[in-house]
Amino acid sequence: MPNGLLERPHAVLSYSVAGSGPLAVHAHGALSSRAHEDRAGLFDWTPLTARHRLARYDARGHGDSTGRAEPADYTYPALAADLLALCDHLSPDAPVTGLGASMGTATVLWAALARPERFDRLVLAIPAVAWEARTPRRNGLRAVATLVERRGRGALDAVARVAGPPAVLAEVPQYTTEFDLAPELVPAAMRAAAEADLPTPDLLRTLPHPVLLLAWDTDPVHPLATARTLATHLPAARLHVSRTLTDIRTWGRRAADFLTEE
Repeated sequence: MPNGLLERPHAVLSYSVAGSGPLAVHAHGALSSRAHEDRAGLFDWTPLTARHRLARYDARGHGDSTGRAEPADYTYPALAADLLALCDHLSPDAPVTGLGASMGTATVLWAALARPERFDRLVLAIPAVAWEARTPRRNGLRAVATLVERRGRGALDAVARVAGPPAVLAEVPQYTTEFDLAPELVPAAMRAAAEADLPTPDLLRTLPHPVLLLAWDTDPVHPLATARTLATHLPAARLHVSRTLTDIRTWGRRAADFLTEE
């Protein structure tokens, strides 16, 4: 089952599978997709396929997956329900490893809270700004939603070009200046993100899974402080911080090693 489609309420998810063995499912970040990650050349999770089946999918409305312009469809619990449905579809009888980046990290965490028995390990990359520190970000996301409604998708591209990538990603500017979400869906997704947050520390402390946290610095949207707080409150977490692009590109190997630890 190398490629497929999964029907969901108001969406069809497009996914691909490579490798063999226990299942690991990867969830990408907001405005991204499998193809966008491949173009950026930043995340390479293929080392996992040496001993695992690696499933990658486009979140609803992103990439080759369909969706509708309804903010409720892009909340973290809604995205987590999509992830759980894909896990049930691809690995109905065995727990899986959940991998996520940014929005995908939040998706994995909310899915693990909803059904902790569904996962054996978690790999969480670049968690976004959260909790009290997220308040200024909320206003910015609402403003972007309104701007795109009034001026079109080009306004979002212009904002991204002005902001530019964080210093650690200076060599891969396309990571933040290319997007893979249909223009008519951007306002709904941005409004959902404005209301979203990571689980509270009290909830995080209930998760029993071994966790590998992967973070970089110099990025106010994915601040190191969020990753450190997660590492503090997740009972079985370890944190790796990258400060160079070369080290970021070791994340796939680090994740593969983590999954094969006894």
